[in-house]
Amino acid sequence: MEKVYALFGCPVHHSLSPLMHNDAFQNMNIAARYHAFHVEPEHLKDAISGVRALGISGLNVTIPHKTTVMPLLDDIDPAARRIGAVNTIVNENGRLVGYNTDGPGYVRALEEEVNVNIKEKRILVIGAGGAARGIYFSLADRGAKQIDICNRTVSKAKQLIDECDAAVSSAAYSLNEAEARLGDYDILINTTSVGMYPHMEEMPISLKNMKEGTIVSDIIYNPFETKWLKEARKRNAIVQNGVGMFVYQGALAFEKWTGIFPDVQRMKKIVIEQLRR
Repeated sequence: MEKVYALFGCPVHHSLSPLMHNDAFQNMNIAARYHAFHVEPEHLKDAISGVRALGISGLNVTIPHKTTVMPLLDDIDPAARRIGAVNTIVNENGRLVGYNTDGPGYVRALEEEVNVNIKEKRILVIGAGGAARGIYFSLADRGAKQIDICNRTVSKAKQLIDECDAAVSSAAYSLNEAEARLGDYDILINTTSVGMYPHMEEMPISLKNMKEGTIVSDIIYNPFETKWLKEARKRNAIVQNGVGMFVYQGALAFEKWTGIFPDVQRMKKIVIEQLRR
């Protein structure tokens, strides 16, 4: 019998996850299908009950459900509990277990695409929202030398730092303070939606004080290269867009469901081809 996997989000019409996962199932001869379902926040509890009733084998949850889904699950992986968000759920014989593959997916993409040793680097994370939490915790667990956070609301950045129990040097700054000391960092990571379609002329912070050779990473993948990354390229930075994070978080979710790590390069190729269309 064909297994069913799903994505719950609001909205989900733009998601490339079904395309990516269904190709992986077909390529690996796994009898399964992945479907995207638009689930309004007030219907999330009923939707999770539907997962149990219908025997859906696993799912992804995206905005705005990554936090609100947690009390509806039977168990949560310790790393996801620390981060405070779940994006992947495995149905273990009716017992729903939540994981977070966003942060680990980002770190894996950064290490493999840019060939960087995170332990030696000073990092600035821009933003303090849900994506920033997963990335910050995962970078800290990986042993980063220093991870500072800048945000419009500095108190939110401080709160994120205080909630992390990893032994990492961190400080919270305003956007202006971070811009002034940009030359101190080896890696800059934009975790905000600034620069995303349709607001493609915006940049999260100025790169005026960035040093050459800095790794500039943006988790946005639509547009394929944000204005911020284009500016970084002009200033001789090493740039990375959000495709890698998207693909690796999906690949790690796939592995949670099936026990098989999929062909990441094939997944990436499919996503890039679709984006370029």
